[in-house]
Amino acid sequence: MIVKNDLYDYKNRYIYQDTDFFKFSIDSILLAEFVDRKDLKGNILDICTGNGAVSLILAEYTKNNIIGFEIQKKIAYLAQLSVDENNLTKQIKIINDDAKNLNKFYDSGYFNTIVCNPPYFEYNGNMVNLQEEKTIARHEVYLTLENIFQIADYALSSKGAIYIVNRAQRLDELIILGNKYNIGIKKIQLIKTKKDRAPSLVIVKAVKNSKKHVIINDVVNIENMQTYQNIFKGGSNEVNRGTR
Repeated sequence: MIVKNDLYDYKNRYIYQDTDFFKFSIDSILLAEFVDRKDLKGNILDICTGNGAVSLILAEYTKNNIIGFEIQKKIAYLAQLSVDENNLTKQIKIINDDAKNLNKFYDSGYFNTIVCNPPYFEYNGNMVNLQEEKTIARHEVYLTLENIFQIADYALSSKGAIYIVNRAQRLDELIILGNKYNIGIKKIQLIKTKKDRAPSLVIVKAVKNSKKHVIINDVVNIENMQTYQNIFKGGSNEVNRGTR
């Protein structure tokens, strides 16, 4: 069943979700909030846009164009409903296609910034959930981490940035792939969901054609937080931005 919900505690922001198979996660909010406001210039690409949560939040902080790619038709429909509901059709464009087909829509170097909340788990060829939509959203059926860096290599302008959220266990892959495609990791943010547990999430900022320099922020514990707005204030968006 399709329902309209408040987009967490973002004032006058609404999001459409399907209670049967797809809801946005806190990961999307954390990713959007981690993006340095200085990077919200030029054209912005949202890969794996889902029902549009990241794009909707970024539109709180910029008036620049945002392009969201979502491969699943049902979920792209939810994203479009959300864009329409928030009167953002002039700013946010939802494309229902495989992000690997980006070159059919945009020239190389068209984007200044990319955000991506991708499937977290590798795929072994077997359906791992009774609902295909959930399998595709959670597992790398159509898009791998390497695919994401290949897309970024094509899409980003020189010194353009990509922000990716994933499981903390995959940080090594992110670093290796960043080096392979000359999109070096510049900032690392580890996140705990429980005070007494190891970090479960990581968000990275990587920059195309960047210098060798990385900042590792203090671990953030999100347990019992009442709001995630400006959660990284003093980190991603105020200090320790480093150099590109």
